[in-house]
Amino acid sequence: MKEFLKKIGRVIVSFLIRTYCKIVYRVKIIGKENIPQEGNLLFCGNHRTYLDPPLIIVTAGRYMRFLAKEELKKNPLFAFLGFLYDGIFVKRDEKDIGPLKTALKTLKDGKCVGLFPEGTRNGLEKNDGKVKNGAAYLALKTNSKVVPIGIVGPAKPFTKNAIIYGKPLDFSEYATSKKIDKEVEDKVSEMIMNEIIKLSKTEI
Repeated sequence: MKEFLKKIGRVIVSFLIRTYCKIVYRVKIIGKENIPQEGNLLFCGNHRTYLDPPLIIVTAGRYMRFLAKEELKKNPLFAFLGFLYDGIFVKRDEKDIGPLKTALKTLKDGKCVGLFPEGTRNGLEKNDGKVKNGAAYLALKTNSKVVPIGIVGPAKPFTKNAIIYGKPLDFSEYATSKKIDKEVEDKVSEMIMNEIIKLSKTEI
């Protein structure tokens, strides 16, 4: 009964978020046909605002669990959305492998996970262009294809914005052993982020 009510809640809230984004932020969805409708997928995009995760969740057309920082649970709205959409909350300053195990299991079960390789909003600017290897690690460990996402626009009300889904990236050729070398992780991370950056620079 609880899961049924959550599903109904997701349908209603997803409709409200899509409507809000379409009317207030004039969000245009591009490339949705690139998203496979079956199999495990990792959704990775650039991160500008707090609106990015729900925007991806409600427009992708696939059930996904999003990785988010634990601090967001202090906000009643984000705590509710995290509950409704089965968010995976991460304590960023602690070596807690629980969220990682949850994300791995979700992908191995054939479902989807969303995260931002930047690690935080506008992370490329804050981290001198460096990205975290979490997305690469998850993709290589679970043989998941990565759907790169570019979120474009000033993120201000009544301006043009868009969410652009690129073609899935397949890194199975790099997952040749159980142990993943850091060099391989770095290379895959760079390839993912390069595609995200390219999409985020699309003219709309």
